[in-house]
Amino acid sequence: MSDLRYPIGLLSAFPRVSYKDRQEYVDFIGAFPQLMEEKIQGLRPDALRLPYRPDGWSILQVVHHCADSHLNAYTRFRLALTEDRPHIRPYQEHLWAQLADAVNPDLTPSLQILTGVHHRWHQLLESMTEADWNRTYLHPEYNDEYDLLDVLAQYVWHGKHHLGHIDQALRFQGAFPV
Repeated sequence: MSDLRYPIGLLSAFPRVSYKDRQEYVDFIGAFPQLMEEKIQGLRPDALRLPYRPDGWSILQVVHHCADSHLNAYTRFRLALTEDRPHIRPYQEHLWAQLADAVNPDLTPSLQILTGVHHRWHQLLESMTEADWNRTYLHPEYNDEYDLLDVLAQYVWHGKHHLGHIDQALRFQGAFPV
């Protein structure tokens, strides 16, 4: 069996992408909230508690995590566009996923966050110039500098990765302890 942590495979190094590829990434950011809502629409509360692998997050936690993560990503874009090589602030996503709001069965607030953040993020991405795509931020946890085009590709992968987790949780329904 393949590594259940990565249903679409590991994030690989992204080569410089064409304008067409970049536009597809931007479009995915705009579409992501709707894709997420379609994945979870009609799921019963017990289905939302299904993990995608043994000791993995539940569907609930995945949705709440995407809201947290993508809000951070949007903020990082804004920092990189308004400051010179800012140091971003990492966070402990595995600990955030254990907080009470991250296991709350009401997904409405996180879906609203995703809708609002992605709407604004998409607007921002559509407005970026060629020079903007080359702006960078420094990630202290990885001691590396990332340009915004690579970050965009990373978050497209991230969104697809977690949509894959939801598919996997539903496919293996009941196979992993809750």
